[in-house]
Amino acid sequence: MTGRSLFSFHILFFLSLQLLSAAERERPNVLFIMCDDHAATAVGAYGGRLASLNPTPNLDRLAKRGVIFDNVYCVNSICTPSRASILTGQYSHRNRVRDLYDPLAGDKNIFSREFKKAGYTTAVIGKWHLANDPGYCDYFAVLPGQGFYRNPIFNVSEGGEPKKIKYSSILTREIPIIRKKGHSTDVITDLSIEWLDKKRDKSKPFMLMHHFKAPHDYFTSAARYQKYLEDVEIPEPKTLHGHPDGKFGSVATRGENDSLVNFIGSSISNRARRSYVKYYEKEIKELAKGQELTEREKTSLAYQIYLKKYLRCVKGVDDNLQRLIDYLEKNDLLENTIIVYTSDQGMMLGEHDFGDKRWMYEESLKMPFVMHYPKLVKAGMRNDWMINTTDFAPTLFDLAGIKTPASMQGHSFRVALTGEKEPESWRQAIYYRYWMHLAHHHVPAHLGIRSKKHKLIFFYGTDFNNIHRGKVITRNNGNRFGKDTPIAWEFYDLEKDPQETHNRYHDPEYAEIIAKLKTELWKQRAEIGDTDSEYPKIQKIVAAHQNE
Repeated sequence: MTGRSLFSFHILFFLSLQLLSAAERERPNVLFIMCDDHAATAVGAYGGRLASLNPTPNLDRLAKRGVIFDNVYCVNSICTPSRASILTGQYSHRNRVRDLYDPLAGDKNIFSREFKKAGYTTAVIGKWHLANDPGYCDYFAVLPGQGFYRNPIFNVSEGGEPKKIKYSSILTREIPIIRKKGHSTDVITDLSIEWLDKKRDKSKPFMLMHHFKAPHDYFTSAARYQKYLEDVEIPEPKTLHGHPDGKFGSVATRGENDSLVNFIGSSISNRARRSYVKYYEKEIKELAKGQELTEREKTSLAYQIYLKKYLRCVKGVDDNLQRLIDYLEKNDLLENTIIVYTSDQGMMLGEHDFGDKRWMYEESLKMPFVMHYPKLVKAGMRNDWMINTTDFAPTLFDLAGIKTPASMQGHSFRVALTGEKEPESWRQAIYYRYWMHLAHHHVPAHLGIRSKKHKLIFFYGTDFNNIHRGKVITRNNGNRFGKDTPIAWEFYDLEKDPQETHNRYHDPEYAEIIAKLKTELWKQRAEIGDTDSEYPKIQKIVAAHQNE
């Protein structure tokens, strides 16, 4: 090769690298922000009963500049399975993460894997809540198990000190850790900004999964929020003090002659074994100032304590969200970054006298989902397509020009971001299943279907793998039951009864609608492969009750 041709070759090679680098920079960055248990009710932009408190002003501003999705739902309302669904684009029976104990192998982290294969620099920072380390990440710093609110430790991909750490009640691992001082919400944001600013490969687009621990129970906010909402009366849900007309629920959730009401679910009142009146007994006595309180008054006080602790954690998240936005804006990254804000599921905030999640009832099932991407999304949009957690990864892959793997069961809703009409082929109902029968918060296993107007739930009353079997339920009246609970259907007309107070399953007026929902339920179970072929007892129960 002559000197001139060699020189030309070098010039062409240099130009090709420059063009490649420019093309890489044009690909959108992805900042996937996920909280733990942030109910849509506690997001101002969703306009629920807490909106008047202005709990999320920064998130609301982001939403106004982007798109708010009104019908986004988890497929299994519990932390580990819901996160696995997002990472794999699969339902729980397919990815095999059905409860808090099923592991997701690092190589099953399809979300990060595909971004990394496509040339992105990738990181996961914050809550992870899966038994194994994140796979296919250039960098990770994740909380072991549930993690600590204050002075958290992180399982890290670089620079850690080996230490045996308890991940859960059944798992201890030796992992490399770092220790940080401060509140986890602040520290997680510090680590993300540090990675964005100093550790990532800036010649590539980035994909950062930024996961807050907050506002998960047991609620602990940073000290600066202790006075927030101190003198404010938090609006109560209409169903906090129960359902005197007896039309809510079924024998599956209440028992024969209400024999299970003192056991099923976690309560705000003194009703259940896990109760916020009991948990906050000391604080309630201090607020009572020596006065004798009725049970209703105790419940109201417990609710105020519960919600204020919860919303103080939300406030910390919202302020740290703005820190991330400010960094992107200051560094000219905002325009070319897809920002997603969501939660791993919803949260019961006193509705039906319930705390925690797990239920297919609306506050537990529904997730906030806001997307900001100025290059594509017109400001001020709202969308009502029926979307679930399996759709998140395919959509972000589509936006990044990445082919969705055939193993994923979800679908891209990219065209929804441009305001296009909902395709006729798009699902009209979402399938849900909670597998952990009576574990921890005593919620019976159930499955169901939710359309835009109606919800049908089947409580099948038994565990799928006997992990918790052998424990015996002891109720206040002294009766003892084995593990299984009564089997029943519940149906709610969400258009007429959005707070789900009246189970209309046996109402002849709804027979035709219920029949159509059952057809859709069995159809979706068959399409996604959730047939219970591994669990003959459950399969038999479903077969026996599907046509009743």
